[in-house]
Amino acid sequence: MATTDASVQLIRNATILLDIDDTTFLVDPMFTPQGEMPTVTESPGVPDFLTTANQKRNPLVPLPDVDLDYDAVVVTHRHPDHWDEAAIEELDADVPLFCQPEEADEFTDEGFTDVRPVDDETTFNGITIHRTPGQHGHGELAEGMAPVSGFVFEGEETVYLAGDTIWYDSVEETLDAFDPDLVVLNGGEAQFDQGEPITMGIEDITAVREATDAEIVVVHMEAINHCLLSREELRAETEDVHVPEDGERFSL
Repeated sequence: MATTDASVQLIRNATILLDIDDTTFLVDPMFTPQGEMPTVTESPGVPDFLTTANQKRNPLVPLPDVDLDYDAVVVTHRHPDHWDEAAIEELDADVPLFCQPEEADEFTDEGFTDVRPVDDETTFNGITIHRTPGQHGHGELAEGMAPVSGFVFEGEETVYLAGDTIWYDSVEETLDAFDPDLVVLNGGEAQFDQGEPITMGIEDITAVREATDAEIVVVHMEAINHCLLSREELRAETEDVHVPEDGERFSL
């Protein structure tokens, strides 16, 4: 299903199919049916003191009917809205799986046999894959949500997948270093009642828009109960930013 140009198809939340040259990457697979995960504050790894504006069960929406055909998997980090039990059950054990070095052993323990931690950079099917920094929030909350990563894919086109991060110096430095053709941002302005947002909101996305002439696609919206920024609000408050619906594809 891959094309000669770079494209991104949103599945749901941060789960996307990323086509570069003749290779398709499945990114951050979360396959749990609608409503079968707990509210985010009851998820593993979330500190007990955090609360949210609502207690809806996740995911908030169903998976769209999309053909999941891919060559490799990329996991930016193992939070349950990016990697879930349903993905563990559905993916082939021998699929090439790219991840953060800190989390490689956990994938191996789950039975995956071709785990490829990316320390700095690696290659796959002629595409160079760079791991880039991310900051999942502000202050102590960001420290507790770490580690998270982004990835840059260099083929005929260059794609920067920022991952769960806010706008900060390292995002700007990555844009300057790689001059991508396409940038995929995790929006939604995920927010607990305590602290500042932990993913990008309107101001963050506007800052990215001002820092690059790349095409920008924003995902990670309207699927998890603490992602409070809607697609409608984001479209109304930004210019020249693509905000796809679940199942929708954007191509360069």
